Amino acid sequence: MAEAVANVARRVNATVEEGKDTLDLSNCKLISFPDGVFKILKSVSDNIRVITLADNEMKSVSSKLFSTFTQLRELDVHGNVLTKLPDIVGEMEHLTCINLANNSFSVFPDKLTQIATLERIDLEGNGITEVPVEKLSGMPALKWLNVKSNPLDSNTQAALQSPRNFETEC
Repeated sequence: MAEAVANVARRVNATVEEGKDTLDLSNCKLISFPDGVFKILKSVSDNIRVITLADNEMKSVSSKLFSTFTQLRELDVHGNVLTKLPDIVGEMEHLTCINLANNSFSVFPDKLTQIATLERIDLEGNGITEVPVEKLSGMPALKWLNVKSNPLDSNTQAALQSPRNFETEC
């Protein structure tokens, strides 16, 4: 446990000291985003563009993450046990890429369809049966959707096979 905490502290300090626009806390055994990290990164939160929280044990993502890192372009939380995202994710004005692969989603995170800048959504390896294809088709920037290894129902599979303005992997 102490080693995991030290690892997080080293990575956060490197982000601050080196003025990085990326925060990588993957493989840190996190069950949530540490509150102390918000305080440490407060002065540089507008500079953070990419956050990686992959391969942890997170059950949820705090709305504070989205309200603090408002300039976020990419979020990678693959390999956790997430079942939903907070509603505030729909207010992310700059998010272009979100990786939610290999989590525990059973329902498509509908708020993602409200993000006009979102280009890439990766939901491979979850438990999703339905995808809001029409809403996704209305997303102006969406280029790629990955819903492979999900138990999609036959209507959703058929709808995703129709020509769309985005590439689909299912």
